[in-house]
Amino acid sequence: MVRIALFSEDRKLQRLLSSALGREFQISLEPEVDDLHRRFAAGECDVVVVDLDTNQASLNERIASSERIVSTKMSPVVLADDGLRSTALELVRQGAHSYCRKPPSMVELKAMLRRAHESSSLKRKLEAVQQQLDAVSSCDRMIGSSPQIRQVYDLVRRVANINTPVLVTGESGTGKELTARAIHNLGNRAAQPFVAVCCGAIPETLIEAELFGHEKGAFTGTVGMRQGYLEQAGAGTLFLDEIGELSLSTQVKLLRVLQEREFNRLGSSRLIPLRARVVFATHQNLGEMVAQGRFRQDLYYRINVMRIDIPPLQEHPDDIPLIANHFLHLYSEMHGRNIEQIDPCAMGLLQAYSWPGNARELENVIQRSIIVARDNIICPEDLPENIQEESVVNIADYRPTGSFERQLRDYKIKLAASAVRENQGNKTLAARSLQISRAYLHRLIRLAEEDSIPGREDHELGTA
Repeated sequence: MVRIALFSEDRKLQRLLSSALGREFQISLEPEVDDLHRRFAAGECDVVVVDLDTNQASLNERIASSERIVSTKMSPVVLADDGLRSTALELVRQGAHSYCRKPPSMVELKAMLRRAHESSSLKRKLEAVQQQLDAVSSCDRMIGSSPQIRQVYDLVRRVANINTPVLVTGESGTGKELTARAIHNLGNRAAQPFVAVCCGAIPETLIEAELFGHEKGAFTGTVGMRQGYLEQAGAGTLFLDEIGELSLSTQVKLLRVLQEREFNRLGSSRLIPLRARVVFATHQNLGEMVAQGRFRQDLYYRINVMRIDIPPLQEHPDDIPLIANHFLHLYSEMHGRNIEQIDPCAMGLLQAYSWPGNARELENVIQRSIIVARDNIICPEDLPENIQEESVVNIADYRPTGSFERQLRDYKIKLAASAVRENQGNKTLAARSLQISRAYLHRLIRLAEEDSIPGREDHELGTA
């Protein structure tokens, strides 16, 4: 049975078509564009039929509504009498599936409806396949095998199908949006929209209109109705990046939306249900912002139901070769360069660097190195000077032995020992001088305590 949604207010036409088309077609009346869009997006109807009725009180408004329908993926069949034939044909030119004159020939209309159904079914299947490909692609871009990254993978899988807010935290460039996309693509909302919004990139005067949408004339400068991001996300996922940038007044309104699961466009009192799952992200310490009065405590508790912390790159350096080689293959092909590998010495420099810009900085470094490389391999001299310079500090008296990985680890421990000694045992200052986190410094200390390394005379590393 083909489910038809008739965009019309004419119940007589609905009864006529229901009787004439037979049991193969089920016809329901839908006079509101927004409800029609919701039903089609949710898969509750197969084909949309637009009735251009000359008896409508406002024909121009009717045509504008029909154009809105055509601008979406619904590709409707248009019914119109001879007086509106040119308008109907213009709608077909804009993307409507076909035009049938009124009063319709039932044989002709049935054929159009069947073809429209076949077309919409094919589009849905193609979209489903594309969503699956996007899901695989998104998960592939989350690269790493270290314990820290495996823990992130585990949390993503756990929350993917649970309809609860998720807060993703981490420094800039660590991959917070990739994590949000993985949550979306691995869950039961993968076939629905993923809408990403950077709260810090939208002026404070516009953020509410962007989130909630607005009606025509809601404020100066509006020329028509606009769906906000909350509505555009539909039954999918809304990703609100840099949530700490929202003003306190917007935080209050967002809190109410999350509590009541409904909102209204600016200039309208009509409540719209919130069907999307919301994922939040920030590089700021929201707990400190709450203590300082810059972030609402009740909103913090509301969004911090499930938290995923993305570690900075310097805390899982074992993943740097995997990530670097991923970018190497990606940008070598993009720039038409036959760069096959990264020289082991160059890779050692990459792993020794502190990466304040995290994976985003590594991506830029690899892309630059591909462009400047003279041969089919990235050599140390192809890397930026700051990476080469940082990696040779205090190396003059270092005499490496053992495997490449062992030499690199021992060198890092030696640098950490030197920094602790130079800062009179203050590990916070030592970590800051190396531009690494205190957690990573402690990791190097544990490595030094676990085994004996060449030239280990820096006993203050473990005791400071």
